[in-house]
Amino acid sequence: GAEGDNLTWVLDSEGTLTISGKGAMDAWRYSSDVPWYSYKYDIVNVVIEDGVTTIGNDAFYYCDSLTSITIPDSVTSIGEESFQFCDSLTSVTIPDSVTSIGYGAFWSCDNLISVNIPDGVTAISDYTFYYCKKLASVTIPDGVTSIGEYAFAGCYGLTSITIPDSVTTIGDYVFGYCKSLTSITIPDGVTSIGEYAFYECESLTSVTISGSDTSIGEEAFRYCDSLTAINIDSKNKYYASEDGVLFNKDKSQLIRFPEAKTAEEYAVPDSVTTISNEAFYYCKGITSVIIPDGVTTIGEDAFMYCDSLTSITIPD
Repeated sequence: GAEGDNLTWVLDSEGTLTISGKGAMDAWRYSSDVPWYSYKYDIVNVVIEDGVTTIGNDAFYYCDSLTSITIPDSVTSIGEESFQFCDSLTSVTIPDSVTSIGYGAFWSCDNLISVNIPDGVTAISDYTFYYCKKLASVTIPDGVTSIGEYAFAGCYGLTSITIPDSVTTIGDYVFGYCKSLTSITIPDGVTSIGEYAFYECESLTSVTISGSDTSIGEEAFRYCDSLTAINIDSKNKYYASEDGVLFNKDKSQLIRFPEAKTAEEYAVPDSVTTISNEAFYYCKGITSVIIPDGVTTIGEDAFMYCDSLTSITIPD
């Protein structure tokens, strides 16, 4: 069949979709507008021939039998949600000609294990690899300057990732729910780490933030219960004590007590004047808390769901 004025497509009996011609795919508004949409469950392989310059929005949306795709050097951009819910796709090789990867391009590709991002890409869009649960290997090239919100959120299999020096901005929830991520180094060029950036990274044990002026968003390390060290320049907002309790830089604010930490009795340090909202939230293993005289404020839900807490000393 025809795809626009310049391209044609054919799906053979073995499930190989071949797209030929010269020029760009349409930028479809809805997945149902894609000409091969009604055959999406029959597509096993995709061959895009040389001459095609773009992969359109939603091009292979919900092609959950798709196992492989050939992308030629003529392609320069991959559209929004183009491979969303391609559950059988295990790896993708993106040629160096590609400079743009759209919003949610590989969203919920449940079995995607590895992907290379070519050097010409300067930004990783929002939700690009959102909930790619088995993604274990990603290359981020030096030219990338920003990583969008939720870009790698829910990538349960991701154990490590190298952020290049070119990156200046890391979005909200960017590594949220990356349950296997164990360590991260943020280069000194990063000026902004978004809210909840490492939310519930339960295996994260160490973080190094090199920049002296990096802004760290609210709850960036919320529920990182294995975190024992955050090495941050003294100008920054947060650091972790040796026992894993998270404070601000002058230790006047107790931000978070690790949910997984068990303590028969915990004495809040004398330097603390404020206990933050949800500071001990869901800390089921703690039995007793002693709050020193200098504390003047205890935040909302500070001790919610502390099921084993039998005593607490609140000063005058």
